[in-house]
Amino acid sequence: MDVHHKIRQFFFPSITSKFLIRVSSVALSAYLFFGYLCIPFSIRGISMEPTYHNGGINFCWRLRYLFSEPKRHDVVAIRFAGSKVMLLKRVIALEGEKVELRNGKLFIDGRGIEEPYVRYPSAWNLSPRQVDKDCIYVVGDNRSMPIDDHHFGQASKSRIMGVPLW
Repeated sequence: MDVHHKIRQFFFPSITSKFLIRVSSVALSAYLFFGYLCIPFSIRGISMEPTYHNGGINFCWRLRYLFSEPKRHDVVAIRFAGSKVMLLKRVIALEGEKVELRNGKLFIDGRGIEEPYVRYPSAWNLSPRQVDKDCIYVVGDNRSMPIDDHHFGQASKSRIMGVPLW
């Protein structure tokens, strides 16, 4: 074997079928994991400040509610339009509950609920409304902006994509 052939083999090894199978397996696994189980997303907007910041990157863990239901105070990613646009929101009320906001204070079934994650005061007022069956009521943590500028309200549990990993 001449020197040129050895150099060529060193820098450009022949691609074996085992190597192609490994590369294909890794690529398929990554595609399935990041395409269906742990979906990367970027945060756009300030509705979840200060918990999640505009421009941040996170992952949506799809398996969180496979064997459980969302609970009050959970942060969820909700499918807004199709499967590409997700809203990151906080669950404040569960099905069958009556939700109300009085001068920025949350009331569920007439009882005041503490929300330690809400750091910016608001004067929001929302008349009492019942959460439908198989639905949750969601809102962002940043309540300092006008109530009309927020996307919030009742959402079907089937629209929940998952939870942010951190």
